Amino acid sequence: MPTYADVVTLHRYYIWANNFRTHLDQILGAAADLEPNPLVWFADETGLFLSYWYAALYVVIEGWKKLGFQDAEIDALLRSPNVGHLRRYRNGVSHFQPKYLDERFLAMTSSPDSVRWVRSLNRAFGRFFLQTANRAT
Repeated sequence: MPTYADVVTLHRYYIWANNFRTHLDQILGAAADLEPNPLVWFADETGLFLSYWYAALYVVIEGWKKLGFQDAEIDALLRSPNVGHLRRYRNGVSHFQPKYLDERFLAMTSSPDSVRWVRSLNRAFGRFFLQTANRAT
């Protein structure tokens, strides 16, 4: 059973991931839910913040699983094949890839529901941490 210290530790990783999302949304403005175009966004701040958000969010998934947290909404989202795509995307971000449009990036960005899924997962993690903090006070 995860402890409150586990919650606080995992929350740190969520905060880092969510800050990348916040910066991405500021750059995108009203177009925040548009599907990304890899040829354009890899070359500018859009790709920077999207890529590091995705990579950091996968770290939250790793911690979630390792620590044994449970939440019906999050656990349902984590049954998606997008989890594997996100893991590979994180690997593409964190390890040099000699091919510009590497499959590690394209599998995630070409998944039909990846944008909606990753945003839903991010919101679900945020809800979980807020609810957990409210219960602790």
